[in-house]
Amino acid sequence: MTDLKLYELESCPYCAKVRETLAELGLEYESVVVPRAHGDRTEVEEVSGQTGVPVLVDEANGIDGMPESDDIVEYLQETYGSAS
Repeated sequence: MTDLKLYELESCPYCAKVRETLAELGLEYESVVVPRAHGDRTEVEEVSGQTGVPVLVDEANGIDGMPESDDIVEYLQETYGSAS
């Protein structure tokens, strides 16, 4: 089981950016596909306080719900990249 969980939508370009980084780093993660309607995204709202995606959870490092693709990509590279 993986400690990484990504709340995402298939058609979201910001989510794709995060998925590409996860793949480049060879990281396994659990994908949670959220509903298209923001009003139906109760699970991601509980985790992050907002309904936008992507949102990353990294239980091993105490990340409870990080939003914003650029922040997530930077975090993944700093935490799991070859320079870490």
